Amino acid sequence: MYTGERVTIIIPNYNGAKYLDACLRSLKKQTVTSKVIVVDNGSTDNGLEILKNAMAKHAKAYPEVIIHELSENTGFANAVNVGMKLAKTEYVLLLNNDTVSDEAMTEKLIKTADHDKKIFSVQAKMLQLNNPDYIDDAGDYYCALGWAFSPARDKHKGRYNKKKTITSACAGAAIYRKSVFEEIGYFDEAHFCYLEDVDIGYRARIFGYKNVFEPSAIVYHAGSGTSGSRYNVFKEELTAANNLYFIYKNMPFLQIIINLPLIVTGIIIKQLYFSKKKLGRAYFKGLMSGINKIIHNSNKKVAYSNTHFKNYAKLELELLVNCVRRLVG
Repeated sequence: MYTGERVTIIIPNYNGAKYLDACLRSLKKQTVTSKVIVVDNGSTDNGLEILKNAMAKHAKAYPEVIIHELSENTGFANAVNVGMKLAKTEYVLLLNNDTVSDEAMTEKLIKTADHDKKIFSVQAKMLQLNNPDYIDDAGDYYCALGWAFSPARDKHKGRYNKKKTITSACAGAAIYRKSVFEEIGYFDEAHFCYLEDVDIGYRARIFGYKNVFEPSAIVYHAGSGTSGSRYNVFKEELTAANNLYFIYKNMPFLQIIINLPLIVTGIIIKQLYFSKKKLGRAYFKGLMSGINKIIHNSNKKVAYSNTHFKNYAKLELELLVNCVRRLVG
């Protein structure tokens, strides 16, 4: 029997007025009731006012919701950290504001997380809200080319029906074991947004934890609901910067040297790719910002420990295998 006392759902929100209502109403229908914390990142639309009025008029249509308002947009990483530190439950479930959840979503995620104490996160199967036969995200991976990717994206939902381990969970719809954050640290606010979920998942792997994809937990995702299109200047600048910072932060010096030829190759390919999309300048600017981010956050580098050598070795093998997975498709 799963109760709402075990999990708190955290929804970071920034100008998500047109999405929040449907998101929260779907959480009211969950087979497991949970308290919800909406952390608003200084939204400039009237979404919170609309939501508060709707909740006052139709209280039974919504779960128990706490709204925590920040004075400015502090980014995804800080917003979810604020929410998690307010939560007092065993698990925290992070959910994008532009999602609609299947009624058994929470229950399925808890059940899988309960299976093994070494499981840090469990990701739901994220389907495209406007095209639900196709996948938005079914687990994220990282490869030695320095690329984070989701191989299931835009594939038919029937191709991904097996539970499996992944490099990291997409924080748009995933449950996390809260106690592990006290051991490995919380989301890195230097990321602001993008790759912060890959960073935390990879960091957990260094410490010997697992990340799992659970296909029976279904969430429908609008996608780029806050930041805009799949490719844009803001996203590519920040992603390029965060990726360079990710490599520095999570890989020991020797591992960086081993992977350097592939990392450089990956950067060149990305530069050419985004140049064709008229985003080459944004990508290059992001790389320069990444160097600056490394300089200003050098103290956040994950300290190497011999006790984690086996985990590093497993990850390195996975990084190489994922190159093939990414290039083959």
